[in-house]
Amino acid sequence: MTMLIGWRYKLFVGSIVGVIGLALYPIVVHPMLNTEHYKKIQERNRQGIRQEDIQPGNMKVWSDPFEKKH
Repeated sequence: MTMLIGWRYKLFVGSIVGVIGLALYPIVVHPMLNTEHYKKIQERNRQGIRQEDIQPGNMKVWSDPFEKKH
């Protein structure tokens, strides 16, 4: 087997990094950039469900700790 030297090595490593980047984009980057789309999907899926009714062990329903208090 021949050794990859110079520009061929850079092309090989670059293509591996590119393929990993392309694989991670729809999983990681797209949801972080388009949060409104996923919030709408979550609202539609949870429609008609009261979280207090399904919360186990009479625990407090989770709230956003960074949300400003009224």
